[in-house]
Amino acid sequence: MDAQELRSKSESDLREQLSGLLKEQFSLRMQKGTGQLVTPHELRRVRRDIARVKTVLNEKSSKGNAA
Repeated sequence: MDAQELRSKSESDLREQLSGLLKEQFSLRMQKGTGQLVTPHELRRVRRDIARVKTVLNEKSSKGNAA
């Protein structure tokens, strides 16, 4: 997922995607805690995707406030 792709989405789509990513992160953390996590690099990917979505949401909200 890249930032350009995210910028083309609507704010509601971004919020839905953020919600899904947070659920995925929770699931991965639980798997890690129980020792069932097969792909540890997924935690890093999900964490970075969450940061990207939050960044784009903040950009969109600051654009709305500036206008």
